[in-house]
This record gives sequence, C-alpha cells and structure tokens, in this order.
Amino acid sequence: MKILALATSLTLALLSTACSTAGTPSDTANRTPAATARWTFDGNIKNNSLAISPDERLAVVSYSERPDVVIYDLTSGKVRVVLNDFVTPRNIVFAPGGQRFYVSDSSLGTVSIIETATFKTVGSLPTGAGTFGTTLSQDGGTLYINNQAASTVTAYDPAAQQPRAVVTGFAQPRQGVRLSPDGKTLYVTNFLGDKISIVDTATHKITGEIKGFDKLRAISVTADGKTIFAANSGSNSVAIVDVVQRAITAKVPVGKDPYGAALTPDGQFVYVGNLADNTVSVISVASRQVVVTISGFKEPRQAIVFTRDGKWAYVLNEDLSVAKVDRSSQRVVGTIAAPARPI
Repeated sequence: MKILALATSLTLALLSTACSTAGTPSDTANRTPAATARWTFDGNIKNNSLAISPDERLAVVSYSERPDVVIYDLTSGKVRVVLNDFVTPRNIVFAPGGQRFYVSDSSLGTVSIIETATFKTVGSLPTGAGTFGTTLSQDGGTLYINNQAASTVTAYDPAAQQPRAVVTGFAQPRQGVRLSPDGKTLYVTNFLGDKISIVDTATHKITGEIKGFDKLRAISVTADGKTIFAANSGSNSVAIVDVVQRAITAKVPVGKDPYGAALTPDGQFVYVGNLADNTVSVISVASRQVVVTISGFKEPRQAIVFTRDGKWAYVLNEDLSVAKVDRSSQRVVGTIAAPARPI
C-alpha cells in the first residue's frame, strides 16, 4: 500500500475535473429542488445521517434517497431551513466549535462546507464521485473522507481546503469510519470483504485489518479505545471486537437488519437501529445482552445521536422525521415532523 500525495498539480486537476463533471453545490437559498437533476452516481446504495450542533440547538439530517438536507431547531421542534442543492447526501459532521458543518455527497463528488450562522456554502472539498462517510479529528484539523468508488480515504485540511494525503488499499469504504479516542488510529469499514481496515494517522498507512463480519454497517469505539461495536445486518447481530487482538470475541443478537451501533456518552450502552424491525435494540456493555427494545420508528439506520448529558437520544427515520427518545423510560416521547419530500 502506498500514500498518494495530492500536492501535485496533476492530481488536483483530476480531482477538480471530477468535481466539475458531477457539479458543485452552492448557496441553496437561491435554488429549488427542481433545479437539481436526480441523476445519481450510486443511487442503489442507501444511508442516512444525523448530526447535532455542539450547542445542541440544531439537528442536521439527510437521507441519500432525497436531495434535501434538513435543519431542525431542536428548541422549537420545527424545521429551520431546507437545503436543496444536493443529489445523494451521505454524511454530516459539525466542526468542534459548531461554526460550520460538512456534508458529503457521493454523486457530486464533494464535501460541502456550510456556515452554521447563515446556512450558506462557503467551500467545497473535491474528492471525486463516490464520496461517502466522513469523520473529523477532535481538534477539527483533519477531515477523513471515504470514497467507496475509488476505494480510498482522503485526509483533508478543512481550514486550508487542501488534501494532505490519499490512503489506498480499501475495498469500497462507505459510511463506517471512526477515529480512536486518542486520534492515532482510523478504523475504516470495507463493504467488500466485510472487514475493518486499521490506519495509522501519523503515517497514513494501513497497519492491519479485522475480519469476520457479515454485511458490516456502523461501528463505534469505546472511550478507552479497546473495544469496537459493529453492526452486522447479514446476521442480525452486533459484533464485539477486541482491538488489541484484532478479533471478534462475541456477537450479540439484535433485531432484523441492524445498521446502527451508537455508544451512549457514558459508554454503558449501545443503541442499534434495526431497519427491518422499525426498532432500536439497547445493548448493555457490561452484560453484552439486549436489555430493552424500543419501538415507534420508521426504518432506523445508523443515524442515532445522544445529547451530551445522555438523557436523550435522537433517531432519524426514513422520511427524515426525528424521533426523540427519553432514555430514562426508553421510549419515544416525540417526533419532529419532516418537510414534504421534494418532487
């Protein structure tokens, strides 16, 4: 495996060409859903995303089947604004200070940089058609971007809007990409081969892999960096991975077609979105068993986010409505209604 430096003008030109071919998002206040053609690069691959601003006032959501990105006001429980300048939005992540957020789009081949105060696009990171999952370092200095079509991961400096390196050697990395708590290791899921690649973030080299999954979906890493929880939609289970051994040590049965594997802030539970069951399974990390199954969702996937105090969980539904779960009672206590789907 080798690192491809993107400092050369040739590579940057290729990326720019790919971006311009797919189209580049701009401020969507001046555009309508009808203005964006519904051509998709990889429309057969479906996923959703939910990100909450650091001040916990806004929720930004997307579903790859829809070209709109919806921003909710969590205080009022209503739609704040709808951005329509996307085709297949894949993942959303906020900068640490909350002043901007990033939206990847696999058809446009870019990651849009959107200013939170104005909801205007202030930059675009070209990574080519197939741009998928993203994760941001704790200091916000590096954005890692999966490209499932090129089977690469790009390390970007989002402030300078310049790529640092492209790591090769993956097999269709899609939504799943997570950093270890110390930021030294990047874990990347591979759709082909059902494995997790382990990347050294200092050298941008793959140092190993973990195998044995069955239709691997979302992953989460514990705060001590020793354990990974991984959803297996093929076997209706969540795999528990020993990071040191680089091996699956147990599998916990959950609902049908699990996509999510979100750790609570205290690290004591894992919430699993079961697509086919319309439920969320809650796994106790201590007992490694499902302790409760919550109903009242519509095709929940990997988009599950908790408030910092751990009292509430937000779960994104297929129609872009957001279910609010009271974790003390483990039930849905309200749902923020979604805007009408663009035609």
